[in-house]
Amino acid sequence: MDIGTKITTLRKQLNLSQAALAKKVGASRTIIGNYERNLNVPSLDMIVKLANVFNVSTDYLISDGKFAQYDKEVLKRIDAIEQLDKETKSKLFFLIDSITQNFKAKQAYQ
Repeated sequence: MDIGTKITTLRKQLNLSQAALAKKVGASRTIIGNYERNLNVPSLDMIVKLANVFNVSTDYLISDGKFAQYDKEVLKRIDAIEQLDKETKSKLFFLIDSITQNFKAKQAYQ
């Protein structure tokens, strides 16, 4: 998905008009429309502002990578896990693995 489509989708999810989004990021409605139609590419500064309004990572806006879809809350948790000691991580991963295996088993039997 291109950046214009992402901006449009996220804006609509927040029930914002182009004018309302423009006001939040300090731009004009015309500029937002141009971004959404991929006529202009947002600067890095604008990408940061848009990401903050939408509560997504800048990676989400500019990337098509596997991890780009994660919202900021998921990324914060991943960062917190990285700070844990090895033993605590091991226990947490055991718990996560157990829950995900249970979920997959339930899906398989439905």
